[in-house]
Amino acid sequence: MAEEAFVSEGRPVDLQWGQICNQLKMEFGETAFDSWLKPLTVGDFKDGVMNICAPTAFMKNWVVTHYSDRINKIWEQQNPDIKKINFIVQTGFSDRRSVDTSLLKKISSSPTPQNIYGCNINSSSFGLVAGASLANDTSNSNSNITNGTPLNPNYTFENFVVGKTNEFAYAAARKVAESKNVSFNPLFLYSSVGLGKTHLMHSIIWHIKKNDPTRNVIYLTAEQFVYKFVKALRYKDTAAFKEQFRSVDVLMVDDFQFMGNKGTTQEEFFHTFSSLVEEGKQVIISADKSPTDLDGIEERLKSRLVGGLVVDIMPTNFDLRMGILQKKAELMGIELPQKVAEFLAQKITSNVRELEGSLKRVAAHSQLLSGKEITLDMTQDVLKDMLRSIDRKTTIDEIQKKVAEHFNISVKELQSSRRARTVARPRQIAMYLAKQLTSRSLPEIGRKFDRDHTTVMHAVRKVEELIIEDQSLAENIEILRRTLEN
Repeated sequence: MAEEAFVSEGRPVDLQWGQICNQLKMEFGETAFDSWLKPLTVGDFKDGVMNICAPTAFMKNWVVTHYSDRINKIWEQQNPDIKKINFIVQTGFSDRRSVDTSLLKKISSSPTPQNIYGCNINSSSFGLVAGASLANDTSNSNSNITNGTPLNPNYTFENFVVGKTNEFAYAAARKVAESKNVSFNPLFLYSSVGLGKTHLMHSIIWHIKKNDPTRNVIYLTAEQFVYKFVKALRYKDTAAFKEQFRSVDVLMVDDFQFMGNKGTTQEEFFHTFSSLVEEGKQVIISADKSPTDLDGIEERLKSRLVGGLVVDIMPTNFDLRMGILQKKAELMGIELPQKVAEFLAQKITSNVRELEGSLKRVAAHSQLLSGKEITLDMTQDVLKDMLRSIDRKTTIDEIQKKVAEHFNISVKELQSSRRARTVARPRQIAMYLAKQLTSRSLPEIGRKFDRDHTTVMHAVRKVEELIIEDQSLAENIEILRRTLEN
C-alpha cells in the first residue's frame, strides 16, 4: 500500500517529478535550476497532497516565493490526482526519492556541473564526496557543508604528517577549523604543487563537519566560482548567487590563481569577501603563490588578501618525506622496509603526490604478485622509468640556457619584455620545451620567464602549430630536445 501511494495513472510520481524537472530546467535555465530546484526531492503523496522536500528552510522559502506557482501548475497538468503541493524541510536524504538522473542527462548533451548550493555533504545521492562512505553517518546529519569539488576522505588532520616545513600551515589550519573567531582573516595558504594545500583545505572541512556541523561552509575552486558567477550573469540570477555566497560562515576557495584577469568576477569576489570579513565570517584561500605575486589580481583585492595570515608551505625535507611514507604505508596496510623508505625519500623530492604515487605502484606490484615482499631491488625495478626520469631531470634553467645558446641570444633577453621576433620566438620555444620536458606547472614556467600562465599556454599552442607548418623549425626543436634529454 505504501508503494501504491507513489503511483498514479500507472506512472510513479518520482518519474513524473523527473519530467517536471526537465521542463523547469528549460524554463528557468541551468543556473537557477541547479541552485534552487535540483536539490528538491519528492516526499510523501497522500490524500491528494504531495510533499516536496528541501534540504534547508532558506531554500524552501525561496522556492515557495519564486517557483511554487509554476510547479503547482505543471503538476496539475501532469497528474490531476494531485490537489495540493506542500513544501517542507527535510534534512535527511536517505528516505527521499531523488530526481531520476537518467532523465536529467537527456536535457543536454553536455554534463551538468555539480551543484554547489544547498547540497548536504552527507547526501550520497549528489555524488559530491569521492570515496567517502557518509550515507550511514548519522552523527552529523545536520551538517551544513556544501562543495563543488570532491572531498578526499583520507585528507584529514589525523593523516597530515607535520614537519618543520609545514608545521605553521598545519597550526593555522587547525586554528580556523576549531574556532569560530580567529584573529586572522583570511587564511591564505600557498605553495608549489603537491605540498599539502588541498590536504589542509579538506582537513578543515572534515573537522568542521565532525565537530561543528551547524557551521555553513562552501568549498569550491576559483574556476568553479568564476563559472557559477558567469552563469548567474547570463541568466540574470545574481541575487541568488550573492545570497548564497554571502550567507555562509566559512568560504573556502582553492587554486585562487585562476581568478587572475577575471575583472567582473574579481569585483564580485571582492564584495563577497569584504561582506563576509566585516560580518566576522571566515575566508580561507589557497594558491600556488603569495597574494602579492598573483598575476592579474587587482591591487585592492591583493591588499585585502594580505590583510590576514599568509602562510607559505615550504618543500619537504628528508625527515618529512620519511614520515609521509611511513604514514601512507600504514594507511595502505603494507610493510615498508626502512631501506626502501629511505631510498624513496632520497630520490623523490619534488612533491608529495609523486612520493605517494611511487609507493602505490610498489604496493600494487607486491599485492598483484600474491604478497611478494617489498625489497629495494623490486622497488628499483618497478620504478625504473620514474627513477630514470628523475636522474636525468631537465630544469627550466637548463632549457633557457640551451635555447639561448642555440639562437645566439642571452638568457636575460629570454626573460625580458622584448617582443622582437628574434627574441619572442626562442622564448616561445623555451616555454614549449619546459612544458614538454619538465613536470612544472604553467604558472611555475611562467614565473621563470616573468610571464603569467596564459602566455605560456599561448606559446605552447603556437609552437605546436609551427612544428606542423615549418619543417626547419621542427628539426631545430628536436635537436634541442635531444640535447636536453641526453
